[in-house]
Amino acid sequence: MLRKLGPRRRRLTEGRFAIVASRYNARYVDALLRHARTELESAGARRIRVVRVPGAFEIPVVAARLITAEQPPPAVVICLGVVFQGETAHARHIGDAVSRALADLQLLHQVPVIHGVYLFDNEEQARVRCLGKRHNRGRELARTALDMAEVMSRLRPGDGCGTVRGCPDARRRA
Repeated sequence: MLRKLGPRRRRLTEGRFAIVASRYNARYVDALLRHARTELESAGARRIRVVRVPGAFEIPVVAARLITAEQPPPAVVICLGVVFQGETAHARHIGDAVSRALADLQLLHQVPVIHGVYLFDNEEQARVRCLGKRHNRGRELARTALDMAEVMSRLRPGDGCGTVRGCPDARRRA
């Protein structure tokens, strides 16, 4: 369901962000990237690393390298790609593989990986979600990244579930 994005809610105080963006279907991915970067910068993010890759399938390996090789790792990695469903199942295989890899990556390394690799049936769907201002997924993904950076910064390292500072459940167990 498409929702109109409201005004920004928060300012960022710290954190490094990485964006891995496909060059394939550049018209749409470039628009997602532009809107995501603008949203992060307007929230105060100053350290944003952008890495371009050939296609959507190559996104997970670069996201993994950014998480494991950079010290400190980025607070959040945003992954951007656009795949169009064709006459064969190839696009679906790419979408499934990328989704699985990104989910595994964030669980393994405990760094949020924002999934912005979209599988569209047609260009109209991509135009509405990537090129428009009203429902732009790039802005939405950046806001999710900002939210996750905040959530992760409040978690205590080494603690189990329910350890968000200020969380009523965590206070009850303490």
